[in-house]
Amino acid sequence: MILLAAAGLNYVPGITDAEGRAFGIFALDLFDDSLHLASATWALGAAILGSRTSKVFLVIFGALYLGDGVFGFFTGYGYLDFGIFTNPSEGISLTVFRVLANLPHIALGAVALIAGLKFGRGV
Repeated sequence: MILLAAAGLNYVPGITDAEGRAFGIFALDLFDDSLHLASATWALGAAILGSRTSKVFLVIFGALYLGDGVFGFFTGYGYLDFGIFTNPSEGISLTVFRVLANLPHIALGAVALIAGLKFGRGV
């Protein structure tokens, strides 16, 4: 549900500002929306296929999203949308905007990774 909500942020009136940033913090484009929808579809498929597939999803997805958020702190851009490959690094920053822009990936990634590693070990 979180991934579907992220994909829909640009399409709810009043969420984006004049510069196209959701909540005035980060900009999502069609590529970002597609990544969120693909991740949500991947999660649904894993859930349908069972607990082992779900664990694999949680570990891979969690590591990818967590890493993307960490890269965001160090460079200002993530790798999932190829931002680190197409933009020069802005360097490390712990400003409120940088934290808020990367916190969703760090939090969601960490929760997914921990859940995948810790829960259901007997599966």
